[in-house]
Amino acid sequence: MTDTVPTHDAAALTRYIETRYHARHRAQLPHLAELAERVEVVHFGEEDVPEGLSNLLHRMNGEMEDHMKKEELILFATIRKGGGPGTENPIAWMRADHDNHRADLAQIRRLTAGLVAPKDACGTWAALYAGLEEFVDDLEEHMRLENEILFPLFEPSELVRD
Repeated sequence: MTDTVPTHDAAALTRYIETRYHARHRAQLPHLAELAERVEVVHFGEEDVPEGLSNLLHRMNGEMEDHMKKEELILFATIRKGGGPGTENPIAWMRADHDNHRADLAQIRRLTAGLVAPKDACGTWAALYAGLEEFVDDLEEHMRLENEILFPLFEPSELVRD
C-alpha cells in the first residue's frame, strides 16, 4: 500500500490513523481470533498448534478497542484542537498501551514460531498466519506513526522517548 501519510499536519494524521489503522484493526482482530479458534480446535494436540492464540487475540481485540476509543474521543479530539497543557498525560497512557501491544505481538510471534505456518498447514492455518503478518505489520506501523511522529509534537522535549 502506498498511502501518503500526512506527517506535517497533526489533525490530518489523526484522521489518517483512524481511517487507515483503527478501522483496519477493528476488521482484522475478530476475524483472526475466529481463524485461530478454528485452527486450535481442528488441530488440537498437533505439535505446531498455536495454543492460546485465540484467547490472546480476543483479549487484544477488547484492549485495542478501548485504546482506540480513548484515542478517538479524548486524545485525537484534543490534538485536533491544537493540544495544550496536559496533552502529555493521555499520550503517556497511549505509550503505555503501546508497550503492552508490543508485548502481545512478541507473544503472537512466540505462539506462531515467528508467523511461519507448518509446511503441511491447511488453508485456514495459512490464512491465519498471513492475516497475522499483515496485522502485526499494520499495528507496528500504527504505533510508529504515533510514537515517533504524532506524540512528540505534543510532549515536552524531556518526555519524548521512542
